[in-house]
Amino acid sequence: MSTTRHLVNRQRRLATVAAAERTATTAATTTVTPEPAGPDTESEDSRPETTGTAGGEIPEGEGEGEPAREPEDKAPRSGRSLRLGISLPAVLCVLTVLLGSFAAWSFTSAGSLRDEPGRQNTALTDISRTSEVKGQITEAVGAVFSYNYASPAKADSAVKTYLVGKAVQQHKDMLAEVRAQAPKQKLVLTTTVTESGVELLDGDRARLLIFADQSNTRTGKSEETTYAAAMFAVDAVRRGGSWRISAIDTFSR
Repeated sequence: MSTTRHLVNRQRRLATVAAAERTATTAATTTVTPEPAGPDTESEDSRPETTGTAGGEIPEGEGEGEPAREPEDKAPRSGRSLRLGISLPAVLCVLTVLLGSFAAWSFTSAGSLRDEPGRQNTALTDISRTSEVKGQITEAVGAVFSYNYASPAKADSAVKTYLVGKAVQQHKDMLAEVRAQAPKQKLVLTTTVTESGVELLDGDRARLLIFADQSNTRTGKSEETTYAAAMFAVDAVRRGGSWRISAIDTFSR
């Protein structure tokens, strides 16, 4: 009888201990295993810390009384590009019109200069004619402004050959004193052209600037020679295939 009671009591104690252990195990499992986090749930440790610049919060003392600033490299650049795209063709059109007008004016002006008689100067373009007039007038000046008391007829022949128009009387007036004193003082006047330049060459008309050296020698009892330099201009005309002096300008007026 006692043995049976002990067995029953033992089984009850074992069952109670087993139930207590199952209860403890179930409670421990419930406490240790966390519930799965939902899609909208964030832990406090995973949330980023917000600052005044990244989170949109403005620190104290900044931004008060200042207007909001727009980005400097985006909107302004697009505005400049738009303005340039509109104004550049207009500027090019204006420049084209101006250049066309200038070209037309230049062509008209050049034509008017060519049409004016006083502007038809070929001294720099007609090289052969320029050389021709220089050579012949150089020879003419040397001949008419040289005088030898022993052969006055040679000087008279030079005047008839190289002078025309008012240059004949001008030359006579210029050498009147030389002709008067030459027999007494036995004068020999020699003129040598050192340089000449053609100022104007228009068809059969020309104007030249002359540089010359002159020597005046008295061959009387005591020979004496004086030297002088001369500069003057002459107008020339072409007659009978040769150039002649038509006027003498000594720049005295």
